[in-house]
Amino acid sequence: MIYPIVVYGDEVLRKHCEEITPEFENLPKLIEDMFLTLEEAEGVGLAAPQIGKDIRLFIVDCTPWAEEDPSCADYKKAFINPELYYRSPETKSYTEGCLSLPGLNANVQRSLTVRMRYLDTDFKEHDEEFTGLKAWVLQHEYDHLEGIVFTDRVAPIRRNLLKGKLLNLAKGKYRCSYKTRR
Repeated sequence: MIYPIVVYGDEVLRKHCEEITPEFENLPKLIEDMFLTLEEAEGVGLAAPQIGKDIRLFIVDCTPWAEEDPSCADYKKAFINPELYYRSPETKSYTEGCLSLPGLNANVQRSLTVRMRYLDTDFKEHDEEFTGLKAWVLQHEYDHLEGIVFTDRVAPIRRNLLKGKLLNLAKGKYRCSYKTRR
């Protein structure tokens, strides 16, 4: 099943998400459907709140970035109950967009290296360090689980310039090529 993407203005995007347990109903199917939804929307990451679920789950598929970063080739993964506990002081500005904020892009400073604890689809614990583009997308998706969207992280002057576009998104005034819901 391909889910509609929740667009900016929906309260689920501002919720601090709840942890899930191995007993969570149909979790493998949900993850499979999230990957289908991500592929349909041509994104590289998708968090559960973006499909209306306030649970601590996100997926990434960095494969489209393989040319720029060979370590991204075939890098598809689900992250359950992640905890991002370290962000390096070294940062870089990237131009970000988001499936939940169609048509909006802005430069965001993100740490070059992060450390995260998470569970995989078998609920096995992992503690890993991520760098480069992987670190960037993981920080973006993790923010969704904390009720943060990328525009919250842009410089205040730039955020003021985006206010009109954000209001239009919240009012349903946008165009995109994938299914959405407000």
